[in-house]
Amino acid sequence: MQAIDMHVHVPRQPGLPEIEIESHLRSYFRVKSAPEDPAAMAAAYKELDVLGVIFSVDTETSTGEPPDTNDYVAEIVRDYPDQFIGFATVDPHKGKSAVLELERSVTELGLRGLKLHPIHQAFMPNDPRFYPLYRMCSDLGVPALFHTGFAAAGAGMPGGGGFKLKYAAPIPGIDDVAADFPGLTIIMAHPAWPWVEEQIAVALHKPNVYIDLSGWAPRFIPQTLVREANTRLRDKVLFGSDYPYLTPERWLREFAELEMRDEVRPKVLLENARKALRLDS
Repeated sequence: MQAIDMHVHVPRQPGLPEIEIESHLRSYFRVKSAPEDPAAMAAAYKELDVLGVIFSVDTETSTGEPPDTNDYVAEIVRDYPDQFIGFATVDPHKGKSAVLELERSVTELGLRGLKLHPIHQAFMPNDPRFYPLYRMCSDLGVPALFHTGFAAAGAGMPGGGGFKLKYAAPIPGIDDVAADFPGLTIIMAHPAWPWVEEQIAVALHKPNVYIDLSGWAPRFIPQTLVREANTRLRDKVLFGSDYPYLTPERWLREFAELEMRDEVRPKVLLENARKALRLDS
């Protein structure tokens, strides 16, 4: 295994309608076709010798759309255990049932973390109503991955498609959660532009917080973050593609050309993710 891709979206679950925003996302990222089926996805990751962290996002309360089930994600992992590990998703607005679903997904389905998207799910991460979810993650010893920064969803649409960027600011949202749950591993997904310096500050200040680089082709990653990844954040930055919107092939190809210290490359590609996912424990 040469790398761990921390950010892989599963194809839509068979039998469910395409999510409303999907065509817009494909257009924004200039993706020419719909996401491939799990078999094709697994073949691509096998050829690259990359392990993918797969998940969906449950937005039923905010959008009314039926979610891919965690059982579906777990089924893909069971079918391709050498290529994928899975994260659960829950709708945080569903309260106790969301907490119980997270617990079931980890203890019964074998999923290894929680994926949340504050913009798409319309919630502030530091709202105490959602703290039982983080407490469950901490008790189970699994990480929580939060979207941070700008969102492609709704970009350029009237009113931004109704999506509000305020939910994805690292401070106070992620910083508060990291302070209140010091035993919880938190991954901030994406370079959190326009709050990259806030993101860096949180990752430097809180030992339990990581950053994945997904959703940005490496040549566009803000130089401030590249510099910190080479130095003070060398143990905190993770490879992520944002498949299918950005492929791991393209990301790895451009990363090879990025100004990155030789001793830091394996940390970003593999070693830091192993630690965040507790794969060696």
